[in-house]
Amino acid sequence: MDHPSTAKQMSSPLQQWWHTTTAYQVYPRSFSDSDGDGIGDIPGIISKLDYLKDLGIGVIWLSPIYRSPMDDNGYDISDYRDIAAEFGTLDDFDQLVREAKARDIGILLDLVVNHTSDEHPWFVQSRADRDNPYRDFYIWRRPAADGGPPNDLQSSFGGPAWTLDPATGDYYLHLFSRRQPDLNWQNPRVREEIYSMMNWWIARGIAGFRMDVIDYIGKQPDAGIVTDGSRLHDYLQEMNAATFGGRDLLTVGETWSATPQSALLYSGRDRNELSMVFQFEHVTQQWDSVYGKWRPKPLDLVALKAVLGKWQQALSTDGWNSLFWGNHDLPRAVSRYGDVTGYRVASAKMLATVLHLLKGTPFVYQGEEIGMTNVPFTTIDQYRDIETLNMQRLHVDAGLLPEEFLKGANESSRDNARTPMQWSSDPHGGFSSGIPWIDVNDNYTTVNAAAAIADTASIWHHYRHLIGMRKAHPVIVYGQYRSYLDDDPNVFVYERQLDEVRLVVVANFKPLPLSLTMPPEAQIRGLCLSSNYAARDRIDATIDLAPYEAFAVLERR
Repeated sequence: MDHPSTAKQMSSPLQQWWHTTTAYQVYPRSFSDSDGDGIGDIPGIISKLDYLKDLGIGVIWLSPIYRSPMDDNGYDISDYRDIAAEFGTLDDFDQLVREAKARDIGILLDLVVNHTSDEHPWFVQSRADRDNPYRDFYIWRRPAADGGPPNDLQSSFGGPAWTLDPATGDYYLHLFSRRQPDLNWQNPRVREEIYSMMNWWIARGIAGFRMDVIDYIGKQPDAGIVTDGSRLHDYLQEMNAATFGGRDLLTVGETWSATPQSALLYSGRDRNELSMVFQFEHVTQQWDSVYGKWRPKPLDLVALKAVLGKWQQALSTDGWNSLFWGNHDLPRAVSRYGDVTGYRVASAKMLATVLHLLKGTPFVYQGEEIGMTNVPFTTIDQYRDIETLNMQRLHVDAGLLPEEFLKGANESSRDNARTPMQWSSDPHGGFSSGIPWIDVNDNYTTVNAAAAIADTASIWHHYRHLIGMRKAHPVIVYGQYRSYLDDDPNVFVYERQLDEVRLVVVANFKPLPLSLTMPPEAQIRGLCLSSNYAARDRIDATIDLAPYEAFAVLERR
């Protein structure tokens, strides 16, 4: 029997409103189209607020809605103080904030300040000549001695991170698309402009920010340092003091480089930086060492449990965890971690149970609550994602067969999460009366929100129940974490404990029935808080589990 791992029983972090809240990410382009142009928009989001209220959502994270040429679907911003025309107007946004607030829902804006669009007026000025006042808003370098890039930094979207600009003969840095030049955070004028912009949005009544690749802003490109530069936390503390600090707003940093130790630098109670970070260790551990996410490894449950448990324990008394399976950059949760062939409903409920009963703030990605799946595109032409298209070219040029890349893209492309939300069995899943900007998954006739709401045994109702349980039971919010059977490759077993209340969670990650011997410490009798099969109110020395069965038992001593 494995020795249980446990976090030392200590006081919980200072209580915050977002500890009991469940957040929901909306990818506006794919959520709901109100005008039939095939692109989701803000009025479409407003029309679905009651749906989100009924689900129990307290915060909506909006992927970027700013004015943009959409080279990277809005993560390339040309005007931070305006709305992209295809999404609506500032009046529409203000109405969204008001209507959401009337339903006790806050709006979290996506803050993209590592880079802008190359069409932003700052960059248009910056590239005009070397003496322009905006030149140092971006990162420019002279060519290397051979005329090539200044160094070998690579873009996350493939290829060199430097592009030569003919106007001045210098290279500019772009750690993503060449149309997304990186801002120079060492320039205090850049920081002042950004803080002013943030305060402008805060004054419009938002609930906070999700901060895109925020660990990049301290980059030191001449030293080859992309993330976690020496001034990163100085900038974030300055940002906190100049904008959201003391305003009771939620701030979440996207930090692919974060470790449990560095997470406390962002979100520790004495740091004056962010509320929490998104960390991706549980995601990247499943990537191939050579081909990355384009050739994902089979799920290793022991490794997954170790990572999730490590983060639960590291942030048990300070800082705070974000909890998520998916987002706009990741494959659909049930396709990656569950089973879409025979146990889509059971495995999706199991995954929700495991995640939502951990300590932290859960984030639901649109469509996850109805069990939307990856889309099986058959040609590269069906993809719209710039990363996927760039990587296909690079990988095929390097010798990977096109059909092998397509298989990897069907498993890992960002477009899996970006196909339109499936609202009903109507044409295009009820997303739009026009032709959607990207194909709808063909399974919309059976996998859709209307059908899920009508079925009280659906994934949607299971999510709604779990979201309600977090609001009702402090043990889910603040209970200490302890895991069992850490080396078992089939099951995830953990408990949460707060004072005299214990909650034990058991989940079968396999499409097979299992007989499980439970350690004495995990045996419990009480109230069944959640189950995706028949209710269970006890855990005995031996239990039999159905495929993908997951349940939780609450005991009051």
